[in-house]
Amino acid sequence: MATRDWNNWKWQLRHAQRIGDLDDVEARYPSFITPYGKSLLQYRAIRLQSLPDRRELIPEPETSADPFHETTVSAKCYGVKQRFPDRVLLMVNNHCAMNCRHCTRKGLLADAEVIRTEDQLAQAIEYIRKHPRIRDVLLSGGDPLLLDDSHILTFVNRIAALPQIDVVRLCTRVLSTLPMRITNILVRKLAVSRKVWVNTQFNCAEELTPDAVSACSKFADAGIPVSCQTVLLKGVNDSVAKLFALCSALQRARVRPYYVFVCDPITGISHFRVPLDKAKRLEQQLAERIGGLALPRFVADIPGSKRKIPIQLADNFAARSSDE
Repeated sequence: MATRDWNNWKWQLRHAQRIGDLDDVEARYPSFITPYGKSLLQYRAIRLQSLPDRRELIPEPETSADPFHETTVSAKCYGVKQRFPDRVLLMVNNHCAMNCRHCTRKGLLADAEVIRTEDQLAQAIEYIRKHPRIRDVLLSGGDPLLLDDSHILTFVNRIAALPQIDVVRLCTRVLSTLPMRITNILVRKLAVSRKVWVNTQFNCAEELTPDAVSACSKFADAGIPVSCQTVLLKGVNDSVAKLFALCSALQRARVRPYYVFVCDPITGISHFRVPLDKAKRLEQQLAERIGGLALPRFVADIPGSKRKIPIQLADNFAARSSDE
């Protein structure tokens, strides 16, 4: 599709739509994709991440819609989530440019507590101020970069102004799903505080289109570090060749391959799950093929754990967590 508005991110969102005809899957896990996203469906690895699949409805033992208890445990402050002593996550949006079929918050975003008002933001700021160990704040959701520039900068600048804060992290997937959202004006303003870092997600080399690489370059040129948190997905990137291609492409784009996560214990993603033994082999094989600057850490995020767990230890920590 060619249009003079193609590079307008708001036009892209206005023309986003559901895809597929699986009404029973859509009823539980709606799909959503922009024209840019649809243009990449020629690649199987991207189709698997984007298109509804009836396997999402298959029950899977020992999984949960909310394994990290984001909705069942009372928040200490509206829209604020804290699992670790030195960092907090602020939910600032409940929309994304694509509804990824492997999402950690799959099925939860529609009803998520999202900070929208000045009073809610003031309460979150006060919560951070009262907990001086907090030095790292993640803006997440949903995707914070789907907000207007003024809203993004309000969050960033208010948080960055706290002397205790070293890092404000933007947790976003628009670099891979809606790269035209990254404008020079926004990036220049984000760079002012010198505290902004970007955490993004690329899962296959095909997502690193010229538009995506250009978006990454804007951050890199402005001195804003960009790290990639890949999810290990069956059929998408579960071979050493695919991981090597991805990590090499990330390095060329000046994006740090930071983590490779095994799938969280989320309901509805059983068809993406890579066995832990295979994940361990892939970690070893990749380390033998690529230099350390492009080598991510393979980890699991296990409910109840106090840190991200290296996959070589994941069996023990998972057993311990279930016993507790």
